Formats: sequence, C-alpha cells, structure tokens
Amino acid sequence: MNKFDDLPEQRRRGLEKMEEVYGFDMTDGDGDFFGITADHLFADIWNRPGLSDRDRRLLLIGLLAGTGGHDVLTIQIPAAYKNGELDDEQLREIVIFLSHYAGWPNGARINSIVEDTIAKAARAARTDGGS
Repeated sequence: MNKFDDLPEQRRRGLEKMEEVYGFDMTDGDGDFFGITADHLFADIWNRPGLSDRDRRLLLIGLLAGTGGHDVLTIQIPAAYKNGELDDEQLREIVIFLSHYAGWPNGARINSIVEDTIAKAARAARTDGGS
C-alpha cells in the first residue's frame, strides 16, 4: 500500500513527484500554498511531457542562480546529485558557466553548495563502505 493512497489522486501524484524530484520523504501539508505546490506545480507541471526532470532541474538551477535563490539551490543541487541527474564534473561545470552569467559572487555561493554536496556524498560513501 502506498502511503498516499488515502489522498485525492491529484495530491497523491504531486507528493509522489515531490519525493522523486527532491529525493526525500514527503508528507501532506496544510494550507493553500502547499496545496498549489503539490497539486499544480508537481502533479501537473513537473509531470508534463516535453522535458525530462533533468531538463527542468537545469532550467531551475539557472533561474535560481540568476535570481539569487541560494536557499532553494541548497535543496535542488543535492537532489539533482542524489538522483543521478548531475555528477561531480557536470556540477562543477555548471558553476563555471553560471558564474559568467549570474556573476562571480553568485557563482562562488553556488560553488560552495556544489562542493559541500560532493563532499557529503563522498563522506557518506566512505561511511557506508561504498555501497
């Protein structure tokens, strides 16, 4: 049984997509903002045909870099890495590319997020014995 089976179809699809995109367990939330996020953004927009999740993630990372959304980048970059959408080399290349368009200070902050993400994954791999 799916933990979201007791929810309306739209909410279930949204929460399942949120878990897939973010890479961590989601629970249903309260309020209109959460409802619109789950029911529209994730159930509808993230599930539309035409772009892969990786494509959407790259667009979002670029937008966040350009608008200074570093708090959300701390969620999106590790999730992209954990989901296998972007590897070490690709993340580091994104930093170099975005630094030239979003500005060096933004690039430096993004680089910190990227290097922290890679370092945490390496530590976890060593702790887990590489499994």
